[in-house]
Amino acid sequence: MTWGWAVLAVAVGGAAGAVVRLLLVSGPWGRLRGVLVANTVGSAGLGAVVALVESPVVMLLLGTGVCGALTTWSTLAVQTAQLGPRAPGFAAAYLLLNLVLGLGAALLTLTLLG
Repeated sequence: MTWGWAVLAVAVGGAAGAVVRLLLVSGPWGRLRGVLVANTVGSAGLGAVVALVESPVVMLLLGTGVCGALTTWSTLAVQTAQLGPRAPGFAAAYLLLNLVLGLGAALLTLTLLG
């Protein structure tokens, strides 16, 4: 695989993942739940990709691109920092829930599909 194909695979997958995340965070459930769903689904998806995909270009497309753009550590960090001063307990629970569900989803798909 050439460097150009790798960049193209990540760019196409990243565009798709970013659009899905935008739809999730702008849905009727709100930004916090949208990020929680995006992080959980993206973690499960990356677990499945790692368990099932052997092709380097498909790994870049789905893993690095789609799942990488769908999940968002930076948004989670900013949301938690903004929540912290107003509701520290809720902020800590929100952060913990993202970590537990994301890790659990990744472990589940890796275990079931690996």
